[in-house]
Amino acid sequence: MSSRKINFIEGEYYHIYNRGVDKRNIFSDKYDLERFFKSMNEFNVVDPIGSLYEKSFIKELGGFSSKLVEFVAFCLNSNHYHFILSPLHEKGVEKFMQRLGTGYTMYFNEKNKRTGSLFQGKFKSKYIDSNEYLLQAVSYTNLNNYDENGFIIKPLSISSWVEYIQPANTNFCNKLIILDQFKSKKEYEQFALQAWKNTCKKKEELNNLEFD
Repeated sequence: MSSRKINFIEGEYYHIYNRGVDKRNIFSDKYDLERFFKSMNEFNVVDPIGSLYEKSFIKELGGFSSKLVEFVAFCLNSNHYHFILSPLHEKGVEKFMQRLGTGYTMYFNEKNKRTGSLFQGKFKSKYIDSNEYLLQAVSYTNLNNYDENGFIIKPLSISSWVEYIQPANTNFCNKLIILDQFKSKKEYEQFALQAWKNTCKKKEELNNLEFD
């Protein structure tokens, strides 16, 4: 957790993360996971937002709104999430995260007949102050639901890892800032797996890691 308030600057990169209150699950099934991921896209707009249905209807009519943030990587696990992103507008991170947290909590509470907070306070953030840190943070996020050999170990989860290493079938993340530093996707895959393997080996020693 950052020890001071971060000023989010357009064009800079940040690690955003949070977990369920009392370490509870924030996704109870694949539909929750799909709803949250859809919200990551639908709420990421500068214009005022309505329901997801209204947003889909506008999109069908050819409507378009610029994004608040640009995703570089993400991982959604059953009780926590990680984002690597960059603000595209002033207060872009704050606006996006407020919409995402509020919108998903309302959906989850209504579905499960509960009230109160779903997440453990305000989202946490770390400023990524170097390219080396960015490469490590993206690899950490991409593989956060995998074991050290690259096999998925958290079934109720999704990440941007597949988007990075397989032929493009989705463009949710802007991957160029990472992939352009490697000769091929395969070279990046080897780098990321080694970085993640090193992290897995050190986990027991790194008591300051927020999440497993």
